[in-house]
Amino acid sequence: MRDTLRRLASVDALRGCTVALMLLVNDPGDWDHVYWPLEHAQWHGCTPTDLVFPFFLFVVGVSIALAIGPRVEQGADKGVLMRAALQRGLRILLLGVAINVLAWMIMPQAHLRFPGVLQRIGVCFAGAAAFAIYTRPRAQWITIAVLLLGYWALLLAGGSLEPFVNIVSRTDFAIFGRTVYLIDPVSGRGHDPEGLLGCLPSLATSLLGLRAGQWLREQNIKALTLAGIAYLLLGFAWSLVFPLNKNLWTSSFVLWTAGWATLALVLFHVLIDRRGWPAIGRRFGVNAVTAYGGSELMQILLLGLGILDPLYRRAFASWITPMAGPYVASVAFAIAFVALWWLIVYAMDRKKIYLKL
Repeated sequence: MRDTLRRLASVDALRGCTVALMLLVNDPGDWDHVYWPLEHAQWHGCTPTDLVFPFFLFVVGVSIALAIGPRVEQGADKGVLMRAALQRGLRILLLGVAINVLAWMIMPQAHLRFPGVLQRIGVCFAGAAAFAIYTRPRAQWITIAVLLLGYWALLLAGGSLEPFVNIVSRTDFAIFGRTVYLIDPVSGRGHDPEGLLGCLPSLATSLLGLRAGQWLREQNIKALTLAGIAYLLLGFAWSLVFPLNKNLWTSSFVLWTAGWATLALVLFHVLIDRRGWPAIGRRFGVNAVTAYGGSELMQILLLGLGILDPLYRRAFASWITPMAGPYVASVAFAIAFVALWWLIVYAMDRKKIYLKL
């Protein structure tokens, strides 16, 4: 086996491109004018935007395989590794909660929300790390199968996949109450796309990344490619009876998105690590949590201080909309936002500043 303790530029680049896309889809100038590929599916279905978060959780697993896997094989203290993973996962989770609390405190008409993107990343990081430290590949594959089949059975037993009445929404609402992402004004029920129950299939996404990371360490590109194709075919076939749904993180969605993520990993590895192409996105990748968390804080502050709307109208909409329409003005703001954060992470990389939680 060809071991690799060094950072692979392809993995940093894939992580970074994913973070850049997160910023692009999260920060349009005008939410009423967003091109459809930059929007999530209303409920069932999968748009390009719906691939972004699963890609990140998949790369979490890949990174764990590259960073923790070799240490386990070299006999490192498993208790020490696990404590470090739990502490990092907790820090990521608490950062997500802190950002949500800040938004509630300063943004007009915002309500307190406890679940969130960083919270799910923290949980999946700690969970996937535990499997990397304490289990063998066979146990990991069995866990993936149990999570996906068990989650399917659970949702079927819940009686409905419709918004607010499915078992995922009902469970999260029972646990978190009105601190979920969305409350239905008619029924009073709640739903959160990053709630607690959805962490189960999301962990399966990270575990598939963990297995992909091991194949990458072994330079087994054939296995990676065949796995990516197999995931896509299985995910598509399963979606005929269990629809693709990012809000519920359905089992078919796990396989479908993992298929694309696996093939993207192959493409990035071959082009960057083997053929020497530029590692576009790497600077976002080496400061991923900083870029995502910092951009969320910036957006909250701009909204809370009443700066965002006049900034968009004067600097973008006032002259772009008459020439090219409101959709172009909206996406131009999002691109400028990503460019601003690229300058920030570029400067950090030049100064060798890498903030880790």
